[in-house]
Amino acid sequence: MKTKIIIVGGVAAGATAAARLRRLSESAEITIIERGPYVSYANCGLPYFISGDIKNRAKLLLQTPEGFLKRYNVNVFINTEALEIDKLNKKVKIKTSEEVKYLEYDYLLLSQGGNPIFPEMPGSHAEHVFKLWTVPDMDRISHFIDEKKPKTAVVVGGGFIGLEMAEAFHARNLSTSIIEMADHVMPVMDKEFGVLVKQKLNQFGITVEVGVGVKGILPDTKEVELTDGRKISGDMVLFSVGVRPELSLAKNAGLEIGSTGGLLVNKYLQTSDPFIYAAGDILEITNKISNKKVRIPLAGPANRQGRIAATNILNNNSIKYGGALGTSVVKILDSTAASTGLTEKTAIENGFNCDVVYLHKEHHAGYYPGAEMVHLKLVFDKDSNKILGAQAFGKQGIDKRIDVLSTAIFAGMTVEDLSELDLAYAPPYSSANDPINLISFVALNSISGFSPTISPKNAIQNILKDNVQLIDVRTPDEFKNGHVKGAINIPVDEIRNRMNEIPKDKLFYITCRVGYRGHLGVRILKENGYSNLKNITGGYLSLLLEGGFEEEF
Repeated sequence: MKTKIIIVGGVAAGATAAARLRRLSESAEITIIERGPYVSYANCGLPYFISGDIKNRAKLLLQTPEGFLKRYNVNVFINTEALEIDKLNKKVKIKTSEEVKYLEYDYLLLSQGGNPIFPEMPGSHAEHVFKLWTVPDMDRISHFIDEKKPKTAVVVGGGFIGLEMAEAFHARNLSTSIIEMADHVMPVMDKEFGVLVKQKLNQFGITVEVGVGVKGILPDTKEVELTDGRKISGDMVLFSVGVRPELSLAKNAGLEIGSTGGLLVNKYLQTSDPFIYAAGDILEITNKISNKKVRIPLAGPANRQGRIAATNILNNNSIKYGGALGTSVVKILDSTAASTGLTEKTAIENGFNCDVVYLHKEHHAGYYPGAEMVHLKLVFDKDSNKILGAQAFGKQGIDKRIDVLSTAIFAGMTVEDLSELDLAYAPPYSSANDPINLISFVALNSISGFSPTISPKNAIQNILKDNVQLIDVRTPDEFKNGHVKGAINIPVDEIRNRMNEIPKDKLFYITCRVGYRGHLGVRILKENGYSNLKNITGGYLSLLLEGGFEEEF
């Protein structure tokens, strides 16, 4: 008898699972139930059609019901809702445009993903208010811009989709504002990278308001009222404030829900019912570093989960799913922001004894034309020296570095291992010591005490408490252009001749622009008998990104 498999939900995980199932078995009877009009489309590409980067809408539609049937012999029901699961009799109740009926299954795969959170507030259902999740959402936004010719746009939410849509509106010549309730955009990254992203957006004329929410939409005046009482112009408004897993079907079937609010599965992606599997944004999964339960609604993990769940359905649970790191990347106008693993904030929250180092360095050899700054942060465990996470921002080479660091974390590598990585080098691509090697040198120097560092955050806290004296080793001209209040300026090339100004019984922090001259200053002083001093990792640039101190000019 044929094995009957029903997949509820297409797009990423469901469509991937269907194709994998067919490659595993020619005899299986495979059916996809999709609530929307499209069974498989590139949802990550939707903002880029609105921006005009993708010209051909058809390229976003990866497969049709007819195509699935012809190529994979998979039956697809679109515009069809799964209403109920009868676990005892292994049946799914579905509603098409024509009828309500039951389909029998041997195995069921749930991959409905999630639904964007759409706040209920005054004016939120006006015709100029949007969300972006599906192809029809994309079409509605694109048609509105073409037909209504809006001049201003407000994006509520500064995460992935919010930033991509702000860029899309900017590309369509709309004066664009972003409203983010957290204290920085890109909340999945640490604050200083949110500051870098905000600076880039501002550079291109996109306004960013953080630490404030939206109270309501005013359709008559085409304004958005903020929680602090201000009103800003918004001929169109896009909400992108988060995603909830689509759990109604699973909950009504009595399937177990995890502590994070996602559908609970075991290491084989089985739900609490052994004949029902799940994949995609609907899930609660394990973070591979902290081993804690999390939700990571990203396309990469969803596709891999679909493949693994399909394999386990037909191959008797032969592959374990070990969780994800949450590696992500986003285009920010002419730049890129990316992260992998734990942030400093989440590492601390998860109980790690962590430390951080920063590097601000050209992405390839500085003497070769076109060198662009890479801003890199490494989070590591002080007890084991294992890499816990990394974040990066810049114009070139960002995805490359994050992918290397993601692989390093996956492999359980340490800071020492990073220092020995044999990475490709030629002047147009990197430097003889890649930024990844260099940031590991900074970490190793700190760990060993050869050149101890302190994070900008901790340095600022102690400076404000007046517990330390700050020595700025930049040139006098650099110092005059801005420095921490109370810092003394001793250029690195003058330290040897001015040691009489630096008592050995006092704690000193050293800073320069990005950390390298500070490192040299620390070494000079340590070789001359000083022991109570630390280099501020990332230098004055990282201090500025952290903020919270008084600056003098």
